[in-house]
Amino acid sequence: MPTRRSHHTAHSLPGFLTALCVLATHLAWVTAATQPPEEHLSPLIAKLAAGDLAFGVSTYDLSLENARSLGRSDLDYVYVDMEHGPMDFVALQTFLLGLTDRAAVAEQGSVAQTVTPLVRLAPYGRESPHWAAKQALDIGVMGLIFPAIETADQARRAVQSMRYPQRRDARYPEPRGLRGSGPTAAAWFWGLSTADYVRHADTWPLNPAGDLVALMMIESTEAVRNVEAIAAVPGVAGFYLGPSDLSNSLGVARDDPGVEAAIQTVVDACVRHGIACGITASEVDMPRRIAQGFTILGGGRAGGGLPTAVDAALSAGRAVRD
Repeated sequence: MPTRRSHHTAHSLPGFLTALCVLATHLAWVTAATQPPEEHLSPLIAKLAAGDLAFGVSTYDLSLENARSLGRSDLDYVYVDMEHGPMDFVALQTFLLGLTDRAAVAEQGSVAQTVTPLVRLAPYGRESPHWAAKQALDIGVMGLIFPAIETADQARRAVQSMRYPQRRDARYPEPRGLRGSGPTAAAWFWGLSTADYVRHADTWPLNPAGDLVALMMIESTEAVRNVEAIAAVPGVAGFYLGPSDLSNSLGVARDDPGVEAAIQTVVDACVRHGIACGITASEVDMPRRIAQGFTILGGGRAGGGLPTAVDAALSAGRAVRD
């Protein structure tokens, strides 16, 4: 007599498979939700995202020797000053190659840079040279500092110059990107495929997975008046203060109390909007600036390595952090 197939088993199998699929989906969701966030390729962003202080320098010197020296340092960022120095994109390419310490990259087991390369462009707020932003980004820099920003509209255009046009279903569509597509050289420098580069090459913290920073220089009375609106522009990662130009705009000496009052107004706006605030400080001023609320600290200008005064300023800042 043939064995009779269990009616219960035959009809419960689809239900069992459905339950198994639901369980698998739930486990996949839990795994994804509990995994640590993707590592940032920019040490500067990694520090800021963790709520830590970031230390760096500026430089005019685009020599390979200077780049190698800074690349082997414990700096979080280096910004190439093309506002007051030569706007030489060919030399910038060489500098970026020298800044990358391949041995350190191999040792850390990641393509993340050891030092974040930034560029400060020529005065941007009043001139809006989108082409210059595109040139620097296409070479491979990981952020831009925009001088002379005085209005929210200028800040918005600056952010737009850094972003690729967003797709219709993008999670962070605004401000709409204006950067033209030419990622090959930058992707090679970052050590990524072009598709992965485009995914990472967006402004942080607007896009939490982005690895580009847009810093607006606040250095005029008009900028201070508009600081709340500028800080609210999506894609602005922070401000960088220019105390000397600010004092000139105020029509007073650098040590006038009005300059410090304006600086405090800017710092307060950064805190309210949850964005970074940067300034260059001496060894004596560094602890005070950190206590004031600055999170991006420049030690000064480097050339042929770190000058003694710059190294002392950075050491004073790290002593406060540690």
